[in-house]
Amino acid sequence: MGSPRSAGHGDGDSSLPHSTFLRFPGQPQDRIIALPAYLGGACRIAGVKWVSSFPENLHRGVDRASAVLILNSTQTGRPEAVLEGSVISAKRTAASAALAAQCLTNGRKVGRIGMIGCGLINFEIARFLLAVFPEVETLVIFDKDECRAKQFENKCKRTFKQVAPEIATDIKAVLQNSPLISIATTALVPHLNELCECPQGSVILHISLRDLTPEAILSCDNVVDDIDHVCRAQTSVHLAEQRVGHREFIRCTLADILRGWAPAKNGSEKVSVFSPFGLGVLDLAVGKLVRDLALQQGLEKVIGSFLPGPWAEEA
Repeated sequence: MGSPRSAGHGDGDSSLPHSTFLRFPGQPQDRIIALPAYLGGACRIAGVKWVSSFPENLHRGVDRASAVLILNSTQTGRPEAVLEGSVISAKRTAASAALAAQCLTNGRKVGRIGMIGCGLINFEIARFLLAVFPEVETLVIFDKDECRAKQFENKCKRTFKQVAPEIATDIKAVLQNSPLISIATTALVPHLNELCECPQGSVILHISLRDLTPEAILSCDNVVDDIDHVCRAQTSVHLAEQRVGHREFIRCTLADILRGWAPAKNGSEKVSVFSPFGLGVLDLAVGKLVRDLALQQGLEKVIGSFLPGPWAEEA
């Protein structure tokens, strides 16, 4: 999971403009995000992820998120591949979360994992966390939609034979009983004000970025993927920055820990919170891997007429 392919951004061998959010009047819950990026090193790939989030899709019988990933040549700039991006995005998000959990738990055994939000992202995170922590016996799950929680429980029972999922009655029950918690909801504004119920030294994977209040963020040991990227778009970390006027409450990035430049824990028993904005370079790295494997296995679909020929050669 700590692949050299993803090391380029931590080394500065990348270009990562800020994401662009497309929003719609009268639809505050809906958005489409463009994440352009370039990753150097062994990858040398450029491209963009165009990912939408429409929570009401769940009532239409389709998934909340959809995405497309375009890979461009760094020599000609021409598009080389178009990939369905939602699966890549979900797997990449889960792998990053599991890597952070592995670092921040710092060798401690994890017997229970809490899952707040019962959608695809947390399901994939559960899959990756169980690979990292095979000793886990229980998944404590909560969703404000009881039907979603039950659906999640049933899917976990079918897929993860080694653990027993149990539905919590409220979020407090998840916080009290889980040393490792993943939060992946569709919350637009913070709703978790206190984390005093959490066991000392707990780790929270704050994947959805907008669940914790500024007060909660400021009380924790904060690790992020990229400081500039996460301090925008009204994330909880951004709101905390606006509250205090600085970013000193962010201790380090995940790359700092992986490089040995910062310790996994800061020596206190504070709750550790990992807030990943989600970096387009990681989607590119996984997308290139998928593209390369498809080519090796002959699974690609070539559309020869997709790009026009040279203009000067036209009749």
